[in-house]
Amino acid sequence: MGKRTRIVNEPSDLVPLLRAFGSDSHKKVFDSLQKDWKTEFEIEAEVGIKVQESLELLKKSGLVESKWRMPEAGKKPEKEFHSSYSRVHLNFQCSVEDISDLIMITFKSDSEIKNYVDMIEKEVVEGNQSMNGLQRVVDKSIMFIRGVARRSSILAVKGQRIELAGETE
Repeated sequence: MGKRTRIVNEPSDLVPLLRAFGSDSHKKVFDSLQKDWKTEFEIEAEVGIKVQESLELLKKSGLVESKWRMPEAGKKPEKEFHSSYSRVHLNFQCSVEDISDLIMITFKSDSEIKNYVDMIEKEVVEGNQSMNGLQRVVDKSIMFIRGVARRSSILAVKGQRIELAGETE
């Protein structure tokens, strides 16, 4: 289990990956999930911290998968988690300006990028979901917009569009 390789072809996919492994708590949760399928409660017991934020970030970055555990008779099913990959292969090329934007987006505080997240969310809610349309409004590169969306818990990159996370076509 967990011997698959995550192939990263899109530079903005680095944002959630770097955020996941730039934090001791997220890394501990990921390491715990390399071993076996575990519920949120089991992970918290092992690592000694609340893990919901870590699980959300690891799921958004595609590093964790989940399934329902069959319960004992009379109990409710619980979601359990496991790491999806044990290796990463980076396969992309981009400008230095784009990679510097992505690194900056990754390591700025939430409050430092909040204005961009809010601006993009407002546009998406109003129907402006295309990268080109958002680029005109935000006045930043498409890679910058993709990076902000990948960093955000409320936005999702879908091809050449940005949607609210959880929306389906």
